[in-house]
Amino acid sequence: MSEYFLLPLASLPFPNIDPVIVRIGPLAVHWYGVGYIVGILVAWWYAKRLVTNAGLWPDGKLPMKPGDLDDFIVWAAIGVVLGGRTGYVLFYDLPRYIAHPLDIFAVWQGGMSFHGGLLGVILAMTLFSLKRGIHTWTLFDVVAAGVPVGLGLVRVANFINSELWGRPSDVPWAIEFPNGGPFTRHPSQLYEALLEGLVLFLVLRFLTHSRLKLRTPRFVGGAFICGYGLSRIFVEFFREPDQQLGYLLGTNWLTMGMILSTPMVLAGIWAMATAKPVSQPQAI
Repeated sequence: MSEYFLLPLASLPFPNIDPVIVRIGPLAVHWYGVGYIVGILVAWWYAKRLVTNAGLWPDGKLPMKPGDLDDFIVWAAIGVVLGGRTGYVLFYDLPRYIAHPLDIFAVWQGGMSFHGGLLGVILAMTLFSLKRGIHTWTLFDVVAAGVPVGLGLVRVANFINSELWGRPSDVPWAIEFPNGGPFTRHPSQLYEALLEGLVLFLVLRFLTHSRLKLRTPRFVGGAFICGYGLSRIFVEFFREPDQQLGYLLGTNWLTMGMILSTPMVLAGIWAMATAKPVSQPQAI
């Protein structure tokens, strides 16, 4: 009986949800892939709502046509996938992919970097906006406003996949992940889903609709970049670092996620601090 009281006070059972939603012959539909697809579609739909709401823009003049966003969604999807995969290869597991270069194309095995995906989308937005004569930062603002929904969905999918789990912990809501060893751990994926998803979306919604910050190009985009960076750095203190990297520079706390997110915070602060209202969005 005395051994019972030495056990952790409480822990939550891991919900055994199949990572595969449905199988049709050799085709398997995963929650992870659906999270990406739904996230892109929601950001597209939300951006179209923003650019057709004249009350959000200077003098009621819309900054672009909804059809522009219809065309951009293909560019965004390519930027997310290519950037996300390239970022993971370069930032997180380069020696493995140098040794096995064909594995770079095995995206079904997992391995996507948000920071790489962000750089891919920024490149896509820059090229697309220049091609269409749209203010680049305005395009970034309207796209960024809806992105947190997809981030939250993908983090929930990480949780379902029992991946990217947190550090060992005895908090009452800790979870023993099936592949996380004999430890109860922080469900850090859900922390990220809450902060990068719900909280960040609500903050950006407040800026776009209550503070009318879409009239100040790059403020909303800067708030997104800074908000994500701060959220990611905070959660990294509870998240287990990637096994192939571990903690960096001889510390027991510094991770690659923190290093990659710090420039985002600085860039976001710069964007918000230097953003100026304009009477009408102009092409760069």
